[in-house]
Amino acid sequence: MQRILFFALFSFALVQGHEAQSTIYLVRHAEKAQDASQNAKDPALSEAGRARAEALAAVLKDAKIQSVYATEFQRTQQTAGPVARLAGREVSIVPAAETPTLLAKMKIADGNILVVGHSNTLPEIIKLLGVRDPITLEETEYDNLFVLSCGSPPELLRLHYAGGVR
Repeated sequence: MQRILFFALFSFALVQGHEAQSTIYLVRHAEKAQDASQNAKDPALSEAGRARAEALAAVLKDAKIQSVYATEFQRTQQTAGPVARLAGREVSIVPAAETPTLLAKMKIADGNILVVGHSNTLPEIIKLLGVRDPITLEETEYDNLFVLSCGSPPELLRLHYAGGVR
């Protein structure tokens, strides 16, 4: 009987001492339109990009996303949109040049987070979140899904997801 009580108390202490860790999902925006009539600085997603954004939503449908962040550019917002809709959340806009603001918002957010950025912003964000190994993204890479477990130290998993029109 004492053994059962000991194991029950030990198990309870483990559960009580375990804080919920959030998971941060980070992706680059999906494929952007190449049409010359599009705004060169702020292009929308291409057909392949829209398909990839929907694929991302399907991949993250059970991820319990509580916060969604994107930059001021429509390609990041259009990539984040399907995930946000599926999760019943709004996309919070944080300018690409304001990484400290994004990190401050993420720090106070509860639950799992999606961040949609750019090939030049995601490596910096990942580094500032405590990942030591440098990340590089090629200009043609759109299929990376980084999964960051916020522990001490944080653990980063790099996955690839399909979705673009071929």
